[in-house]
Amino acid sequence: MTTAIDPDPPTVQASSGQRLRQRMAAVRVSFTWLGVRKSLTTAQKAQAAESFGAEGKFLSAGKKLLDTRHPAFRSVTAIRGAIQNYWRGVSVPYPESGLRLIRQDRIATFDQQLHNYRDDLQDAVNELQQMYAEIREVARQRLGKLYCASDYPDSLTDMFAVEWDFPSVEPPDYLRQLSPEIYEQERARITARFDEAVRLAEEAFTGELVRLVSHLTERLAGTEDGQPKVFRDTAVTRLQEFFSRFQSLSIHSDAELDRLVEQAQSILSGVGPQSLRETANLRQHVATQLSVVQSALDGLMVNRPRRAIIRRSRPEEE
Repeated sequence: MTTAIDPDPPTVQASSGQRLRQRMAAVRVSFTWLGVRKSLTTAQKAQAAESFGAEGKFLSAGKKLLDTRHPAFRSVTAIRGAIQNYWRGVSVPYPESGLRLIRQDRIATFDQQLHNYRDDLQDAVNELQQMYAEIREVARQRLGKLYCASDYPDSLTDMFAVEWDFPSVEPPDYLRQLSPEIYEQERARITARFDEAVRLAEEAFTGELVRLVSHLTERLAGTEDGQPKVFRDTAVTRLQEFFSRFQSLSIHSDAELDRLVEQAQSILSGVGPQSLRETANLRQHVATQLSVVQSALDGLMVNRPRRAIIRRSRPEEE
């Protein structure tokens, strides 16, 4: 599933990008998924436009083929969400669409978990198939004259699937023999991509820590109608999960980020959600300490290169 890495020339100390390249492998997850929306035909749009006194060519309209709120359909989409969350949770970004980086020693575990998810997805699709006739009938009633039987597959069995693989991101070895110059250009390009992957990972970790710390601090320090704000257990547990994931995936390329993660982890060490609710002094102490971390994180984000701030606004790859 992985290929041997052709190491860069030895240096006194490997760069962060080199360490990431040595420890990680690319992983890709993709889905086959039934489309549930379809554009209206030209004639249908023209008919719809008449009611508004408009021209059909200036109207964009579509129809929803199935009720995605049906419990059986929601069970299927929930599994897709779980797969995506798991994939992102055990990997870091890579600057190529559809790819992320996973620790090489976690590949077998990842592969087994995806097989489990695939089984769960198939079970959920089978249950959806049992309800398919009923769901289609509801669609026929709701769509009226817009209903068209040819829009619907006979069976949903092959309409939902998940696939994954571990593509090589290293320059192909045959280039070394065919064209050493091109091979070296490819090596330089891959090296730059891993350096960029380090920056993307730092941004992702920093952004997530900022959101989690800010949310918990606001809930602990704030009041509503003179009473302490209510917070969910997840406000604490998600931070604790972040600490574990950071230690597992980070290559510790940013000393300041490492320090702030360690500081936040120390503040919450041995502290549970219920103890924060029951002990006012502890709640205030944790809020005060976390606000210091939050302030430092805000400064860290401001001091990052402008290109990093711009990248953070882009949607994460699917």
